[in-house]
Amino acid sequence: MYQMIKKNYLLAPGPTPVPSDILLEGAKETIHHRTPQFVSILEETLEGLKYLFQTENRVFTLLSSGTGALEAAVSNLLNPGDKAIIVEAGKFGERWREIAEAYNINIVSLKLEWGEAVTPEQIKEAIEKHPDAKAVFTTYSETSTGTVIDLEGIAKITRDTDVVLVTDAVSALLAEPLKMDEWGIDVVVSGSQKGVMLPPGLAFIALNEKAWKLVENSNNSRYYFNLKAYNKKYPDNPWTPGVNLIYMLRKAINIIKNEGIENVWKRHKMLADATRAAVQALGLELFSKRPGNVATAVKVPEGVDGKKLTKIMRDKYGVTIAGGQEHLKGKIFRISTLGYLSIFDTIIGISALEFTLNELGYKVEFGKGVKAAQEVLYKEVNKE
Repeated sequence: MYQMIKKNYLLAPGPTPVPSDILLEGAKETIHHRTPQFVSILEETLEGLKYLFQTENRVFTLLSSGTGALEAAVSNLLNPGDKAIIVEAGKFGERWREIAEAYNINIVSLKLEWGEAVTPEQIKEAIEKHPDAKAVFTTYSETSTGTVIDLEGIAKITRDTDVVLVTDAVSALLAEPLKMDEWGIDVVVSGSQKGVMLPPGLAFIALNEKAWKLVENSNNSRYYFNLKAYNKKYPDNPWTPGVNLIYMLRKAINIIKNEGIENVWKRHKMLADATRAAVQALGLELFSKRPGNVATAVKVPEGVDGKKLTKIMRDKYGVTIAGGQEHLKGKIFRISTLGYLSIFDTIIGISALEFTLNELGYKVEFGKGVKAAQEVLYKEVNKE
């Protein structure tokens, strides 16, 4: 068998590829985190984060994965016994519930089938049924299913109530339009290893004045994730920050600003539209009922081993995509269009998928998916 020189392409929804310019920032000399020089860098970076969140509120960085920001949101907003509405429509909605359970929150679970998206009307109904609920926890882009919710529509329901709207935007930030202040979202959490184009290691959380009122009245147990401590020390950090990761974040923010956030949103949509067109041209079925721009979830065709599909693409063709999680293992695969990806990364991913499907006995016409993707991409790239 021909032994190929293999290049690796990362088309999984996190961690995502990191530009070399950002990686090189991380190789710079580490300076002491309590010096005026570093605090100045940190302040500049935190101010830049406001652009990514489209907010004038403070955005805090935590040295953790995105899950740390989720835990910080729960432990700082609520007291044991407080009631919270939690949307569960996938793996990461379940994570909200699991964290809330750990902090003895009174949970009202809005459970949906994986692949479905909660509607503003369902949120409105839940709030009316539970007027004593203090917060609604949502997942903007449910990465496990490739599903995006109508976050702007949900914010219209909550913004004039006492209920605090919290959203997990770990994967959605920069892939989906997100306007924290304009839409009236109270708390947004995210992470570094997705659309921000960094390695794992940083989490972000932004809160508005409405949310801070809950923080001030919360006496839940917390130490490292105590947001009052972060707010008191701002722009400095109460604990040791990830110095070199902050260098990298500052560079990433500058790259994003140079592209323009509206263009970043459009790029993600373009790649997602092309991916969906490609897989459907190959006769494959989308899994999500409301697909978004982070990852396209596709049903594994009958007779194909879904676990082998992702393994062959990764180990033989050098293209890493994601499989399904929990009960969807082997039943779906997910092709990411998140972060530092270009139109040709998407084309390569579809080409590798065509190779792999044929190898597993699901015969497709070579180039059919690629052609469908190219048609979408060419039209968008050359749009006046």
